Amino acid sequence: MDKKGITIKMSKDAGITYRQAEKAFQSLILNVIDSLKKGERVTFSRFGSFEVKHRKARTGRNPKTGETVRIPPKNRIKFNPSRIFKDQIT
Repeated sequence: MDKKGITIKMSKDAGITYRQAEKAFQSLILNVIDSLKKGERVTFSRFGSFEVKHRKARTGRNPKTGETVRIPPKNRIKFNPSRIFKDQIT
């Protein structure tokens, strides 16, 4: 399912227009991004949580040549599904 499909489903489930659902969905996404940029953890009960984890710089190896390569530090987004969410999927 893509963004449009989710937005259509939201509008039907909530009894609102597609435009209203689209605006609500966009607001949700932008607020999650803003919170993660600030280093905050974002938690949705019964769904899971998102948080930013920092990966330190490290040394890797090119598998073709065996040459040592420096891998720069970077931030990554980690999602931890809730137990309830996991149980509904499996």
